[in-house]
Amino acid sequence: MNLIVFGATGLVGKQLVQQALFKGHHVKAFGRNVYTNDFLHEDKQSENLQLIQGALFDATEVYNAIRGCDAVLSAIGGGYDGTDKTRTLGIKNIIAQMKKASVKRIIAIGAEGILNAGDGKLLMEQDDYPPEYLPVSMEHKKAFELLNESGLDWTIACPSNITDARATGNYTTAADQLPASNRSQINAGDLAMFMLNELQKNEYLKQRVGISN
Repeated sequence: MNLIVFGATGLVGKQLVQQALFKGHHVKAFGRNVYTNDFLHEDKQSENLQLIQGALFDATEVYNAIRGCDAVLSAIGGGYDGTDKTRTLGIKNIIAQMKKASVKRIIAIGAEGILNAGDGKLLMEQDDYPPEYLPVSMEHKKAFELLNESGLDWTIACPSNITDARATGNYTTAADQLPASNRSQINAGDLAMFMLNELQKNEYLKQRVGISN
């Protein structure tokens, strides 16, 4: 498949690029520092990898990057105090350019706060939800709403704490809620593995996915 990874130099983005190349996909790695940040080492020499240094909010740059791809993988991040709108403005631009380029499939990273709590509310709407996480959870919620209204074939992986570790293949998932064996953490490698596996399986189309090691 021809894939594009947004946020390619981040914790999960690096894993997505490396694992996708290993699987034989053609990968476009999009980010601000793909040339200056030595994030892939020997993988930078792969014939299947195209580095694209660009601005996430630039419509033309994002459209040109998405054009010709079969699917989009979004690992974009941002700050946690609610003032950084990278997640919402970034996904809004990605959605617009996907439609323009006639690309339908996107798998993005959200957060566990936007999963269902079981009482008709989201986890972030519970009384005991940590208040320090509310600003960034609101950004994730807005991004979820944008995708939900987009008409695209989306999936949002919703982890809690992401650790800097390679894939083990040992993780659990659940549609729209926390998995029963939730440990409140997921390896970056396993999160990337799930996202790439979901591209093949399409098990969670238009769903949020709780995921944990």
